[in-house]
Amino acid sequence: MHNDGKVVPLNKAAADQANQTPLARLPVVLLQVRDKAAQQLKQGLQALFDNADDTLFEMADRACNNAEQNTFFEAMRDLRLKRKSIERGFLERLYEAFVAIGQYEIAEPVITQPVNYDKLELVANDDLERTVALDAMVGKVLSRDGLALGQLTARLNSLVLKRLDDASNPLGPAMLCDYFLEAGRNLGVEIKVKLIVLKLFEKYVLSDCDQLYLEANQLLIATGVLPELKAAPARRSADRTPPRPSSRREDQTGNSPAGAVHLDENVQEVFGALQELLHQLRGSVAPKLETSTEAQPISTNDLMRLLSHLQQYVPSSQAAQDDYDLRYQLEQLLTRVSVKSGKFRVIGVMDEDVINLIAMLFEFILDDRILPDSLKALIGRLQIPMLKVAVLDKSFFSRGSHPARRLLNEIASAAMGWGNRDDYQRDSLYLRIEQIVQRLLNDFVDDPAIFSELLADFLAFTADERRRSELLEQRTRDAEEGRAKAELARHRVQQELNRRLLGKLLPQVVVRLLEEAWSKVLLLTCLKHGDGSPQWQEGLATMDDLIWSVEPHDEPDAHQRLLEVVPGLLKSLRDGLTSSAFDPFATSEFFSQLEVLHVQALKRDAHQPAQLAEGQQPPALVAVVEEIVLAGHGDAADSEPLVRLPADDPGLLQVDKLRPGSWVEIKEDDDNRLRCKLTAIIEATGKYVFVNRTGMKVLEKTRMGLAVEFRRGSVRILDDALLFDRALDSVVTNLRQRKGK
Repeated sequence: MHNDGKVVPLNKAAADQANQTPLARLPVVLLQVRDKAAQQLKQGLQALFDNADDTLFEMADRACNNAEQNTFFEAMRDLRLKRKSIERGFLERLYEAFVAIGQYEIAEPVITQPVNYDKLELVANDDLERTVALDAMVGKVLSRDGLALGQLTARLNSLVLKRLDDASNPLGPAMLCDYFLEAGRNLGVEIKVKLIVLKLFEKYVLSDCDQLYLEANQLLIATGVLPELKAAPARRSADRTPPRPSSRREDQTGNSPAGAVHLDENVQEVFGALQELLHQLRGSVAPKLETSTEAQPISTNDLMRLLSHLQQYVPSSQAAQDDYDLRYQLEQLLTRVSVKSGKFRVIGVMDEDVINLIAMLFEFILDDRILPDSLKALIGRLQIPMLKVAVLDKSFFSRGSHPARRLLNEIASAAMGWGNRDDYQRDSLYLRIEQIVQRLLNDFVDDPAIFSELLADFLAFTADERRRSELLEQRTRDAEEGRAKAELARHRVQQELNRRLLGKLLPQVVVRLLEEAWSKVLLLTCLKHGDGSPQWQEGLATMDDLIWSVEPHDEPDAHQRLLEVVPGLLKSLRDGLTSSAFDPFATSEFFSQLEVLHVQALKRDAHQPAQLAEGQQPPALVAVVEEIVLAGHGDAADSEPLVRLPADDPGLLQVDKLRPGSWVEIKEDDDNRLRCKLTAIIEATGKYVFVNRTGMKVLEKTRMGLAVEFRRGSVRILDDALLFDRALDSVVTNLRQRKGK
């Protein structure tokens, strides 16, 4: 929407109501101060909520228990649901505060009071914690930016009838905190979360109060309000975002007139360095005409109109994009313009440098092996919108947080897990990116604010997707760690069984019981209590007593010991088998056979002939000559070739670079490649567990198995560095190499 360079209120409804209030008598300059401040504060709130998810997720990741983790997850959900309401409520209270300072005091004052920390609706301890936090936040602003705030208060007092102090100044830190607390009153979160959100408010809103007061004071000085007050010293400048130009009028040299666009030193330094490298490419975008007339650069406004024309005809298919040369298209348009006007028209130096740089960046992007082909076709269509925003704002190249640049990076990062799937066009993420591309092509003319809007929406969308995938990933990790723990316990039980049974001749029923039933009792004990616990030792002792009770003995006191051991042994066996839910019928059958064995042992030890009851068969004996292997869940990694590579093997060195969160691409065959993320390295078993973009497990490998795949070249690590940063680094490297030739 064209606004003639004026600041448009962000919350138009509230602003209109404020302006139309009968009692409001605010000078126009105060309305400008209010709207300028609202714009900055809204951006700060957006940054707060954009980063709240990441902050709370990190807290959840470090939580000590499930209850605490759920607290942070619920808080994330609550903030997402109430974000718009809090932003709107904050701005409404800001507008109301400005209305109040312009009202005549004909009745009870309705000015919003500064924060009354003693009346907040919290229990005593929570109230104390929040009061301390708020006092500290307000105190920091006052000590840091108190001079600028005091000057602003003095200037406001010269324009309004109410008497204001720093605490009741509508832009003072106490009032800003009050707006935020009131807007977030309905947040259903615990005090620990509220304190975290307040810290984010301090970081993303209050930390920029110096800029807020600087711009407000400058507006008032420009209209002659107390210009004699000595300006407060600037707190910092290098990390400031350059102000958006208030006008887009350019001269005929293709550059903006002095004062129209203020590039800060860092932006100018970065773009100046790029221009030195781009010098060798100048002249590549020029009409092919035989003419003796002097070249006349077109204005940046005219260039923007040409680009908007070309923007309507951007090819959609990858094949067409491969043949699409933006510089050639501009050259053709310039030729037509020159012929029609009878003047030799070219693009200004600075604008041509931007065109060449963007073209090289997109050449890298469309050749990038990290980006899936389906995404390249979409991102390739953004070349003209990105060029237009770079022409308008050179901080696009130097500021990592630039909304357009960040949108490009976020799209690429979100699609890291895409493979060469046939159904990607039905994927919700693909559809959302496609909507963003189409919106920019249809709606972006010359207002870069659309990138901030699309970035906020896309971050909200990906936050929901990421949360779902992270929860599934966590379940996968928990399951794999549980499986590894069970596997170790199984090997431990197996070890103890073989230590006692291997090489012995024992009744078959006892061997079967120990292998099929008592092994489960020991497994549960190991998992629940560990193999150093008294319960584990008792389970082993029961196994030892059972084996001893059915073996022949020549000791004189064997008979007496057997009489003493059997009652406790039978109780321990029965309790253990019951606790492991062993088949009651099989348990009864076993005890019947064990009774026969013990009767025979007692008679044998008493030197009496062992007689079998009618119909009874002598117990079958088996020699345990092979190691007992307990049945497990089976492992995909068990089928991997058993290889041992030296410690300095290149494949192993590649594996050791992997960290949880690393993305890899695995070549399954000539046509298919699997993209997956390392979600966990299970230390107990040495397994590397990989998941897809949704958090579902798709692969597991051992360290050696992965090293073999790296040696074969069938696995490669995907560079997860930001797309724009990788592209810019590559372009700068290429330009330096060209310059050196």
